[in-house]
Amino acid sequence: MPLTPELFRAALGRFASGVTVVTSLDAGGRPNGLTVTAFSSVSLVPPLVLIGIDVANDSGPAIRHTGRFNVHLLAAGHEGWSRRFSERPGGTDPFVGLTLDRDEHGLPHLPGALAFLGCRVVHDIPAGDHVLFVGQVDAIDVSDADPLLYFRGTYRTLAMDTSR
Repeated sequence: MPLTPELFRAALGRFASGVTVVTSLDAGGRPNGLTVTAFSSVSLVPPLVLIGIDVANDSGPAIRHTGRFNVHLLAAGHEGWSRRFSERPGGTDPFVGLTLDRDEHGLPHLPGALAFLGCRVVHDIPAGDHVLFVGQVDAIDVSDADPLLYFRGTYRTLAMDTSR
């Protein structure tokens, strides 16, 4: 088969991933956030994670401005958050109507996430139509909820094998 963008997207859609919302502040100090499935751990020592953001998205400049970003790993039941922070036509502000906490750096913190990672940017890498930010984790919080998953263009939840 010839490699096309559609075939590449179809192949990658078969990789089940967790869903995150990444938040920061823009140059005016306003909350900025987006849904990100391009998230990965990079290193345990030091604790590093990676996020990939489309260069056309306004979150890249916000992260560059603050030098920080927060990653919220979404739990089952947070599909609404994921949809809210996905790119929307017309640029609707996903923070409108949300009561949100702030971390010690003033960045938006969504309470109740499966896990929260506060990160300081250590690398900013151009990569095709995306930019990769590697962040050193310096704040963390975890819960025992089940994850929200994304597979073949739809949200899923983890079906636990209770036979063991």
